[in-house]
Amino acid sequence: MGIFPKKLSRKLADRKSSNALRNLQQPQRRTDFYSNDYLGFARHAAIHTWASQMVKDSDASVNGATGSRLLSGNHELYQRLEDFLDQYYGQHSLVFNSGYDANAGFFSAVPQRGDIVLFDEFAHASIRDGIRMGLARSYKFAHNDLEDLRSQILKARKLSTPGSEDENEIYVVTESVFSMDGDSPDLQQMAGLCRELNCRLIVDEAHAVGVCGKQAGGMVAAADPEFDVFARILTFGKAIGAHGAAVIGPEELRLYLLNFARSFIYTTALPPHSVATVLASYHFMETRDGQKKQWELQENIRYFREQQQCQGIADIFIPSTSAIHCCLLPGNDRVKAVAGELQKGGFDVRPIMSPTVPRGQERLRFCLHSYNTEEEIKEVLHKLAASVRNHGG
Repeated sequence: MGIFPKKLSRKLADRKSSNALRNLQQPQRRTDFYSNDYLGFARHAAIHTWASQMVKDSDASVNGATGSRLLSGNHELYQRLEDFLDQYYGQHSLVFNSGYDANAGFFSAVPQRGDIVLFDEFAHASIRDGIRMGLARSYKFAHNDLEDLRSQILKARKLSTPGSEDENEIYVVTESVFSMDGDSPDLQQMAGLCRELNCRLIVDEAHAVGVCGKQAGGMVAAADPEFDVFARILTFGKAIGAHGAAVIGPEELRLYLLNFARSFIYTTALPPHSVATVLASYHFMETRDGQKKQWELQENIRYFREQQQCQGIADIFIPSTSAIHCCLLPGNDRVKAVAGELQKGGFDVRPIMSPTVPRGQERLRFCLHSYNTEEEIKEVLHKLAASVRNHGG
């Protein structure tokens, strides 16, 4: 039994031969254009102090949660956070340990046998994994394509068992900001289409919370179709700078997930300080300093787009008004080489390679932050333009 399984060895060898083998790296002292800490909240001392004081003042001043939320882990800070989220978003919330857990729990538990899930072809892996664990049939629709979505919904209706149209649901799944492209669907029109054809819309807001919308609450709030959205998945590990996630929706959905989402039921809860950090970050976001961070991020997004034009490389970027901007450089070898040159120049920009994205759609993914300077943005795009030319651009 000392020999590693041959099938697994072959898969590792295939990754190596395609220059796509993943390895863990320690953070380097480079300019950050790769983390999801869009507002700098993960490193903000005031938020850490605020959260620590919350824990100290609560009845949950312990290092760990001690158990699942259904056993001993449902400390008082959970109630405070969910009460806050309920008021903030105008619906009911249930906090999960991560965005992956929230999506896996939701999509494995909610769609039932006979139901159909229609998901954007660029949907996150956690959405796809949750769907695969569930009992419903699933089909993808073309990225942000409302006409294809309409066609898929009409086809799905024909697949329903005769006489069961009132029982079998169609769930439509999208993201408000796509993590690998940085672009967004027209949520207003999508919500209208789902209302017209009697489907339930689910929106993953991971990369929009803290960045977009009313009170920086996400794109759903910006589009104002709350009453046409069945559920929202929020993630706290991006702009909120913390850990965990929440599903937002009707009160019955919260109760259902609490009883049937396995990734909620069978895991140790978040420790008190993690929950307090989420609450502290939301409170900080409402302060003058927090709003300044949001304004600085939006200014950097505007300047980044402006400099794409100035450097003559806007045509290789996927259009985006979010904090994520992706430069298409097909081929693992090419995108890895360009990323390496930028990293040697002091800028931490990461390549996104196949199979994470389809072959031929490899890209550099730039994440913008409130703390990036105009000089850093101008310089990294100048170096990118030169590197692209040196590598066949």
